Amino acid sequence: MKNTQILLKSRPNGMPLAENWHFNSQEIDEKSLSAGEFLIKTQFVSLDPAMRGWISDAKSYIAPVQIEEVMRASTAGEVISSQNADFPVGAKVVGMWGTQEYTISNGKGVSKVDTTHIPLSVYMGMLGGAGLTGYFGLLEVGKLKEGDTVLVSGAGGAVGMTVGQIAKIKGCKVVGIAGGKEKCDFVVNELGFDACIDYKSEDIKKMIRTHLPQGIDVYFDNVGGEILDIALAHIRRKARIVICGAISQYNNMQEMYAPKNYLSLLVNSASMEGFVIFDFAKDYTKGVIEMSKWILEGKLKYKEHFVKGLENFPNALQMLFKGENLGKLVLEI
Repeated sequence: MKNTQILLKSRPNGMPLAENWHFNSQEIDEKSLSAGEFLIKTQFVSLDPAMRGWISDAKSYIAPVQIEEVMRASTAGEVISSQNADFPVGAKVVGMWGTQEYTISNGKGVSKVDTTHIPLSVYMGMLGGAGLTGYFGLLEVGKLKEGDTVLVSGAGGAVGMTVGQIAKIKGCKVVGIAGGKEKCDFVVNELGFDACIDYKSEDIKKMIRTHLPQGIDVYFDNVGGEILDIALAHIRRKARIVICGAISQYNNMQEMYAPKNYLSLLVNSASMEGFVIFDFAKDYTKGVIEMSKWILEGKLKYKEHFVKGLENFPNALQMLFKGENLGKLVLEI
């Protein structure tokens, strides 16, 4: 059995390009499984902005992917051969075995999931890292309260759409920021946001004042850069700024954009806090249970953007940084 893998060939200088990766093929023999092992056929690979940080050698919250190593990624698949009673053939599983067609596991870092009512791919997004990031970032870091006014950048992405919908479930006014009319229409008409600002064609400052005249209680930032600066200028007293990501800066090889309006935190007795999802690892089950309930009740909707074929990984990853995906970007194997 041939296992196709995508390995990191070189560290990118700016946008990750096809030349930064190469394909490797290795033999996997399902008959050679040891006691306690099982073979997984990958069905989905999650594509996330965090991948850009993982292939940089800069100090971060997790060790970088090494050259000639399989690219790190959240993954989902099916057990197709097993010597482990806890992971029988046919079991649907999720883990982080990376960008490859198959993997042999002993169960460490792999979890079974129930796909009776929720598709496996959703465990890559709304019930995976992206959704949990939005859930804990908003409720724990953002300390959301009923009646808050909430601004969410990257509202058409996997994290942003989760944040906005949860804020609505919790009784808040929610305004998103997204790129293009299609995304903004989706955010308002399908996800139920109160409004959405198109940063490509609208004056962000003017539209924040229009939609949130009383100011911002919680700003959930997925993009960084100038939009973060604008949001800081419109916060209310005791506002909470949640720093989740800065996708506008990930491929910036020059000096990073530094906020100029940070003194707004001082005069408004506000806070700005960053986090990573691993901070809440012990509570993942709680988040999955509550969001699953909301999904089944129709209160929490998900949107997935599929790209087929492992060979399309390099181009698909670029879509994240070009803003070409609507919803959770997933590579289907």
